[in-house]
Amino acid sequence: MQTIDTLINARWVIPVEPDGKTLDHHSIAVHGGKIVEVLPTANVAKKYRATETIDLPHHALIPGLINAHTHSAMSLFRGLADDLPLMDWLNHHIWPAEAKWVSEAFVRDGTELAIAEMLKSGTTCFNDMYFFPDVTARVCADAGMRACVGLIMLDFPSAWAQGADEYLHKGLKLHDELRNSELVSTAFAPHAPYTVSDAPLERIRMYADELDIPIHMHVHETAHEVDAGQKQFGMRPLARLAKLGLLGPRLLAVHMTQLLPDEITSLAQDNVSVIHCPESNLKLASGFCPVQTLVKAGVNVALGTDGAASNNNLDMLEEMRIAALLAKGVSGEATAIPAHTALRMATLNGAKALGIEAHTGSLVAGKAADMAAIDLSAISSQPVYDPLSQIIYTATRDQVTDVWVNGRHLLAKHQLTGLDEAALRDKAAQWRDKIKG
Repeated sequence: MQTIDTLINARWVIPVEPDGKTLDHHSIAVHGGKIVEVLPTANVAKKYRATETIDLPHHALIPGLINAHTHSAMSLFRGLADDLPLMDWLNHHIWPAEAKWVSEAFVRDGTELAIAEMLKSGTTCFNDMYFFPDVTARVCADAGMRACVGLIMLDFPSAWAQGADEYLHKGLKLHDELRNSELVSTAFAPHAPYTVSDAPLERIRMYADELDIPIHMHVHETAHEVDAGQKQFGMRPLARLAKLGLLGPRLLAVHMTQLLPDEITSLAQDNVSVIHCPESNLKLASGFCPVQTLVKAGVNVALGTDGAASNNNLDMLEEMRIAALLAKGVSGEATAIPAHTALRMATLNGAKALGIEAHTGSLVAGKAADMAAIDLSAISSQPVYDPLSQIIYTATRDQVTDVWVNGRHLLAKHQLTGLDEAALRDKAAQWRDKIKG
């Protein structure tokens, strides 16, 4: 009889590895923040004595969702400038608001609000791109949230840094500080081809190779971006990145709505990960990422919400459903992205893109206990023939009852255990009143 920290008995466990598998009446044994074993509930009493036992008789237990692209602090800009095309939205609303309001306090409060929203919708890890990544890292560590923080790079000054040298210096310093963090990792985060010139990108490639960390970048987000790249550089942005040596397994190319067949072939050959953000792309009318074609070509496709300023939520359950439905509509094939593929995109594929698939992304022994429980007893999910299908096509974030990160119970029976929701609402209202003027 082995003594463990936590035993979770679930109606269903969907481990993601192996793909598409659903385990009926299974339990997960957790100790020291790690999954010890996934086993039939009938066998538990013979093997484990737990300090805490949690029964989830109507729930599906899944790996914690991984939001592979977001700007967490922008939750404080949610609804600030809606129903606008991307460049108008950026140039005339978001960038001016950022220039006026972004600070350490803004990033701290916005990131806390985002983490609370993500936890309550089953997300246990996010890949961030924003200013003051050191503040984001501290907030995540305090909240017990897993994250990859972006070492931001732009050609123009911001509240975080004044130029390429300072962006790189601060980013490398933060990477060094986080080397031993169990929860927070780093990625270089050059904003986009149209905001970062060749010299800084070459330096980023060199440091990414040396430190073996990802490069997280908006690429081919809109037709305008591609056209502008051709006019300025005489080539499409992906061709420019290839020329600079950035196409490879470290690159996380976000959005990718404008792709030619030979570019898809190149992405597969170079093992580039594509981060699909369907709701943001729809809202900003940016175009359609050819997800089915990418998946068929062997490209690792993960999912992200983008920021709450352009989505306007951080709900990965909703993102999975939209991704699956949109792929069917765009391709004209009902089988384009089945439910099990959508879940994998939101879990293990995201972990693979971030280089953390050995630690999270699926429910297997030895990995971190990053998990979310979804109550499928809701009337809108009845009857349950296939729990995996119900999660993708019927479940809402209100059905997420419990969430663990690294074995720590951060959402228990719908209640956040480490964040004060009332205080977060008050801070958000204070920021709204200041920004609204």
